[in-house]
Amino acid sequence: QVQLVESGGGLVQAGGSLRLSCAASGRTFSGYIMSWFRQAPGKEREFAAVIIRSGGGTYYADSVKGRFTISRDNAKNTVYLQMNSLKPEDTAVYYCAGTTRPLYSGNSYLQGAFYDYWGQGTQVTVSS
Repeated sequence: QVQLVESGGGLVQAGGSLRLSCAASGRTFSGYIMSWFRQAPGKEREFAAVIIRSGGGTYYADSVKGRFTISRDNAKNTVYLQMNSLKPEDTAVYYCAGTTRPLYSGNSYLQGAFYDYWGQGTQVTVSS
């Protein structure tokens, strides 16, 4: 099985940037769909970004579109989330998630239940 370990969170001023990393151990995850979710204080976990298997596309929640970029380096078994123009409302615990499941519908990746593996989460705090 794959274990996911996140890093890169921290405190940043509004308008600043952070890059989160999600490193997988145990096996190559080139065949995995990988996503980032986030959970803000008092709110449910929500989808932020997904990158489909190698050669696939990327998709973003409207709330982060144009500001966040998800990428992957399969050789390093690592997924990244580049976050630019951060806003206080981006404050949340960010989770990396992955699955080997096929994408049967266009929005399956939006659901947390779709994923088999989760990171421990990393805190991102954006100050105003």
